[in-house]
Amino acid sequence: MVEQVAVGLVGAGPWASSVHAPVFAAGPETRLAAVWARRPEAAETLARAHGAEACAEFDELLDRCEAVVFAVAPEAQPALAERAARAGKAVLLEKPIAADLDTARRLADVIGEAGVGSMVTLSARYAPRVREFLAHLESVETPWRGARLACVTDAFLDGPFAASPWRQARGAILDVGPHAFDLTSVALGEIVDVRAESPGAGWTALQLRHAGGAVSQLVLCCTARGGHRYDLEVFGSAEAVTLDLGAAIEASAFAVLRAEFAALVRDGGEHVCDVRRGLYLQGIIARAEEQLAAAR
Repeated sequence: MVEQVAVGLVGAGPWASSVHAPVFAAGPETRLAAVWARRPEAAETLARAHGAEACAEFDELLDRCEAVVFAVAPEAQPALAERAARAGKAVLLEKPIAADLDTARRLADVIGEAGVGSMVTLSARYAPRVREFLAHLESVETPWRGARLACVTDAFLDGPFAASPWRQARGAILDVGPHAFDLTSVALGEIVDVRAESPGAGWTALQLRHAGGAVSQLVLCCTARGGHRYDLEVFGSAEAVTLDLGAAIEASAFAVLRAEFAALVRDGGEHVCDVRRGLYLQGIIARAEEQLAAAR
């Protein structure tokens, strides 16, 4: 039996508490060895709940683990992840991987130079039903012409993420945008042009042109009352297919993520959702935000 990967968790906020800590503590591929956060009392509470050690210093966490999982704000993640990579630790990064494109490039460079494994928590890409959907798209011989993705929630109004400063400041495009850009680019091909506009109140509408000529339209909003909608529809010459992403992303997605991260740590190699994928998505975010800024 392969020994469990000792994982260190950075962060003790809502996502760390509800997802990463219980997922990586559950095993069987991993064990939660250590927790570090900027609020020591939060790190202590979370570590105690999952049988891990709370660390007073980040370097102490690095000493206690083989790999590091991040659940922190985009502006805090890069410097810490660079230190982890230079210490020889594989990293599971939160999306977006940084607050800006230049910092994301530097992070990708450091991880590449360190030669450690990396993955990004693009939740949908680990969900079995999403993988089946994307595999079907790839198997169809006739071209897919377009797609529509809607992510409309009230996540920034109520609940654990309503108090997140970076989400309130940058909006849905920085939070759910990486997921949307990732899925549409897998479905239709590389994104080669971005058109973004916002009528205000947290709404963003985007039109993306993909290599090969397909076009996708996205609506992103996390300040909408009246229910949750998260779905993807893809249109082709022969058929149209739809996936309810909200229903498809179940607990099984994080079990897959844990298993694949542990395999990356133990066996090496590369993952399709690595830091370079995160950098690609950061570039799309930057282009969209430039368009929105120019229109103000």
